[in-house]
Amino acid sequence: MMQIMDLNKRVVVAGTGKSGMEAAKLLLKSGAEVILFDENEKADKVEILLQLKEYEKVGVVIGKLDESLLDTVDFMVISPGISIEAPFTEAFKERSIPIWSEIELAYQMSRGKLAAITGTNGKTTTTALVGEIFANYNTSSFTVGNIGIPYTSIADQTTENSLTVAEISSFQLETIVEFKPDVSAVLNVTPDHLNRHHTFECYRDTKQRIAENQTKEQICILNYDDEHTRGMGAKVPATPVYFSRKEALEEGICLKDRTLTIRTRMVQDSSAPKGFRETDSVEEYPVLTIDEMRLLGAHNVENYLAAIGIAYYMGIPVEVIRKVCMDFKGVEHRIEYVKEVKGVAYYNDSKGTNPDAAIKGIQAMNRPTLLIGGGYDKKVPFDDWILSFDGKVRYLVLIGQTADLIAETARKYGFTDIIFEENLEAAVNTCYRLANSGDAVLLSPACASWGQFDNYEQRGDLFKEYVRNLPEE
Repeated sequence: MMQIMDLNKRVVVAGTGKSGMEAAKLLLKSGAEVILFDENEKADKVEILLQLKEYEKVGVVIGKLDESLLDTVDFMVISPGISIEAPFTEAFKERSIPIWSEIELAYQMSRGKLAAITGTNGKTTTTALVGEIFANYNTSSFTVGNIGIPYTSIADQTTENSLTVAEISSFQLETIVEFKPDVSAVLNVTPDHLNRHHTFECYRDTKQRIAENQTKEQICILNYDDEHTRGMGAKVPATPVYFSRKEALEEGICLKDRTLTIRTRMVQDSSAPKGFRETDSVEEYPVLTIDEMRLLGAHNVENYLAAIGIAYYMGIPVEVIRKVCMDFKGVEHRIEYVKEVKGVAYYNDSKGTNPDAAIKGIQAMNRPTLLIGGGYDKKVPFDDWILSFDGKVRYLVLIGQTADLIAETARKYGFTDIIFEENLEAAVNTCYRLANSGDAVLLSPACASWGQFDNYEQRGDLFKEYVRNLPEE
């Protein structure tokens, strides 16, 4: 890996959002010359430079990149929000200039052990749980990636003893080069981001890239209950370890008598070179029961099983894993209880940004539900989401770009209690007016937030603000 403060390169960083700025700062700290590039002609060059005023070797290009500049560039770091198919990337490809994701940059310039987690759903909860386990075991631990902290922002703080867990998106995996976690995980794969990846097969294969540079001595944690991730076991170069909520696996992490259990031949041993020794028979380690979990829902059982496997194979003692799993309270914006108003419970599931994630939100409800959905169109079907209502949804309140498409799908299956609203605040007020004591109001959009909001966090925060302002009488 490259050494911090010893990177004598000229680098284009595409994108001036949070990821791009943190990548630029890491490069500049390391001695590189950086050219920040943003196609958006409304971007404020002065404001961008002000954020980097302590550095010297930095320039900013807005609108169009002069191709003659590329003759002096060593590589480009591309922000995850920018497609590798963006027209300006063609000039880099034609010149065979390497294009790195920002996680590739961070990986190249960090130290210690790395766990990396991807999948369509459950990434944030699983990453947060693993991060808490790491923090309870090691004072030098970091939780980064799509969870909200760019990996590049902490790479130069890591040491040989650090433990890092990273939530990784398919967008970031498009442009990895040598990225190689010690333990990788693919939690599940269902259709998502097809506007970017075009086909499900491309999306699935991009997720699998998280393990492509691993070796047999490293571990890839896979969901046995998902046919797509189960099939990856025969393809990845790492040693596959499965988790299952439905099957009592001979080896892996599974449920046994309602207890989340590790079954393995790799036994933790601090005297062994890699911290494990092989046994001839399967050893069994019960971690906690379903009843000891603070989070509800079958999907959370899967998240816990994956997190337990990741932490175990990263060398964390079982007793530490157990303690943290019992205390873990979940993450913001994922089936998050907000408050009860006039007997109606309000839940923020803004992180339900695709139909499969939103299905989990519906399944977690144990009351008649008024559902707020809709948002940015990622070109995915809504049929399974509508079918999951199963008589539980009283009203479907729709906002955003996909409102008409969702309504059309709902009517196809005979669901007609549909209300259209201009924005989220109006949707909350409508639910407040229509809900009966004993109902639930659930924001679980099944769509991305872009268009009306900066991100799903802003959408969820506004929902909670609107709910907390509702009259109590």
